[in-house]
Amino acid sequence: MLVQQQTLSLSPYTDLYDLIVPKDNILRRLNELIDFSFIYNELSEKYCHDNGRNAESPIKMFKYLLLKCIYNVSDVDVVERSRMDMSFKYFLDMTPEADVINPSSLTKFRKLRLKDTDLLNLLIGKTVSIALEKGIIKSKSIIVDATHTKSRSNPLSAIEVLKERAKLLRKTVYTQDEDYKDKFPQKNEDNNLENELNYCLDLTKTLLEDGSISLIPSIREKINLLTETIEDTQDHYTLSRDKDARIGHKSEDSSFFGYKTHLALTEERLITAAVVTSGEKGDGPQLPELIEQSQKNGMEIDTVIGDGAYSGKENLKNAKKNNINVVAKLNPSVSKGTRKKEDEFEFNKDAGMFVCPAGHLAIKRAKQGKKGVGKNQTYTYYFDITKCKTCSKKEGCYKEGAKCKTYSIKINDSTHKEQIEFENSEYFKEKSAHRYKVEAKNGELKNRHGFGRASSYGLDSMEMQAAMAIFTVNIKRILKLV
Repeated sequence: MLVQQQTLSLSPYTDLYDLIVPKDNILRRLNELIDFSFIYNELSEKYCHDNGRNAESPIKMFKYLLLKCIYNVSDVDVVERSRMDMSFKYFLDMTPEADVINPSSLTKFRKLRLKDTDLLNLLIGKTVSIALEKGIIKSKSIIVDATHTKSRSNPLSAIEVLKERAKLLRKTVYTQDEDYKDKFPQKNEDNNLENELNYCLDLTKTLLEDGSISLIPSIREKINLLTETIEDTQDHYTLSRDKDARIGHKSEDSSFFGYKTHLALTEERLITAAVVTSGEKGDGPQLPELIEQSQKNGMEIDTVIGDGAYSGKENLKNAKKNNINVVAKLNPSVSKGTRKKEDEFEFNKDAGMFVCPAGHLAIKRAKQGKKGVGKNQTYTYYFDITKCKTCSKKEGCYKEGAKCKTYSIKINDSTHKEQIEFENSEYFKEKSAHRYKVEAKNGELKNRHGFGRASSYGLDSMEMQAAMAIFTVNIKRILKLV
């Protein structure tokens, strides 16, 4: 049963917060900046209001997840830190002597209460509205780009993840006791997953049996992270059960298995919209939704800044219709000509190649036709015929018995003439200089808030992870600008 969120309970110890949690503490400032009642309003219908035991406040549960994202720790560690850290308790609206939740409650909250909730747009919209209210957003430009997130279940790196986290745990132990090396079990030197699992189990067991070392917070955090990885690997044996993740291409000869988060960012470095897709999706087709979501969140847009992936013919047409400038250099490979929607292939700007609807990347490109203005030159992309022969989507795409499969596009389509002139303008050059900001934001998401690897399985979980990470970086940016 859910009851309305109450203010801080009366306690003879509440004055401790004024002594221990300084006025400039980030969590105190967050509580002062944001009215979290919007979480209650959004989730209240997911609870029973007249039957059963009193449920934990959805606001408190959401704040636990926010702390987990801000400090990039596991469920176990965010609860443990909340037991002892007074700033955490203050942020959670707990009395100093109050007990914390069971870590398993966070899993239930994610699966039962946040399921089927458009958390991504809800949280981004909230931060943008705060920024607009505070007068932080003054520009009418959005910078667009996509960032890659590797799947948690990347089958090529399960053993590498175990080895890396075991190494990180050992290094943390050595900072406390350099002589502890002799107490550790013998390292696994081969690439056998089962042997590495057994070694990691022995490693954690050795440390947990030594109460003097395992109770040190920094070491305990690393033990818990390794334990989570061990349990996940044992459950699935290999990290390869993410059905929604797909292979994407960072360059012609570099790929990843996972997801893409397509972002729109203001010149003040606040994220105004995000779209999460599987890894093989192109960047350009997501632009209309990024613009639409940004506008729904209150943004006025007169300029879109991006790379060549966003200068496709349809994007240019739609932008012109809505009086929006597209500051993105033309790439002759982004024009799809007059093909029907179902016949279009997507251009991957990182690899510089087209990707077919089945997700296969072209293996080479050739320029054909006569040179000169007005000549009908084309780029022809060649695909691996052995994949086409067995492809589930070959009907209507691959002709049985054909010796090759190609995809051609015109160079310098007439619809791009205005864009070519615009590229030479001072406005184009001035706005292009802001593009680096989105790369820096991608780095912040990955390096500080664990966005480099998915924390769970599936597109829904990836969207939830994106929602919490983007909400975190946005509120931190607002606090800095305020």
